[in-house]
Amino acid sequence: YWYEDGKLQKKANTFTDFIAAAEHLITSAKLVTPQRLCIEGRSAGGLLMGAVLNMRPDLFHAAIIGVGFVDALTTMLDDTIPLTIIEREEWGDPAADAAVYAYMKSYSPVDNVRAQRYPHILAIAGLHDPRVGYWEPAKFVAKLREHKTDRNLLLLKTEMGAGHFSVTGRFERLKEVAFEFAFLFKVLGMMHTPLADGPLPAPAPAPAPAAPDAAAPAAK
Repeated sequence: YWYEDGKLQKKANTFTDFIAAAEHLITSAKLVTPQRLCIEGRSAGGLLMGAVLNMRPDLFHAAIIGVGFVDALTTMLDDTIPLTIIEREEWGDPAADAAVYAYMKSYSPVDNVRAQRYPHILAIAGLHDPRVGYWEPAKFVAKLREHKTDRNLLLLKTEMGAGHFSVTGRFERLKEVAFEFAFLFKVLGMMHTPLADGPLPAPAPAPAPAAPDAAAPAAK
């Protein structure tokens, strides 16, 4: 099954499949260019984002990494973290198996940042996240700042009152989504793009109040 072919010692299939999909959109389908292609992933999907950015940064213009599991090897070596033990079914146990350790190190995003150009990146962390510690996105961003060779935007946003599942409250969540869209609009050069080809039409004038009926009897 496809899921079994994307875990443990076959985890790299996840990254190469994602890259193949991006290449198809760009080259075969011709639906987008690398200068417009933006990607997003959260948690383990954040690991996917970090991995493909290390492998093929030229394919993407921007990436949003939400509470990204980007220091996977270090986390899976620490069995005091709540999810480490049960997550071994997904990633393996690098503390007990040298082959698993070497394989995870080959794709763990923090361990594979290198001197190259990277897209614009927004990394989001939750201070109270019990699943992906806030230090994982912080460590990834620090490593990128040390090694990347471009001047593209690189932001770390730490939600001081959030856990793994974003902020609470409908309006607070909407503000978070708006921030992410604002980031994309900025890096795509769309901050001043009009919403239509020309000025919006003026609102229709309100109807005039009806004249009183002269034939109606006056109220007593």
